[in-house]
Amino acid sequence: HVQLAESGGGSVQPGGSLRVSCVSSGLTYNDYCLAWFRQTPGKKREGVAAFSTGVGNRYYADSVKGRFTISGDSAENSVSLQMNRLQSEDTATYSCAALRGGCYSTRWADESEYRFWGQGTHVTVSS
Repeated sequence: HVQLAESGGGSVQPGGSLRVSCVSSGLTYNDYCLAWFRQTPGKKREGVAAFSTGVGNRYYADSVKGRFTISGDSAENSVSLQMNRLQSEDTATYSCAALRGGCYSTRWADESEYRFWGQGTHVTVSS
């Protein structure tokens, strides 16, 4: 069965950087859209970035464009999110999600499209 395991969360000061990673198992890596979502208490889960493992397309939320970079590694069946110039508003629990088929601009940020989810890793940005 499909499993997603995140790692790399932690605490950082504003302006700092963190990298979170997600290793997948039980899926055909090149046939999925792998995405990162984030959520804070009382708020709706937000799509942050997505990566089409088959063709390498990348999608980003406007709030993170130019600061975050998503990348995939087929050798490790993983997807990572490099987060630079972090702001307090980036504080959240970050979860990896998998959707069979490619990412599309019309659906990558819709959490209801994703069948598989990791447990999440927490990121805190605070001075």
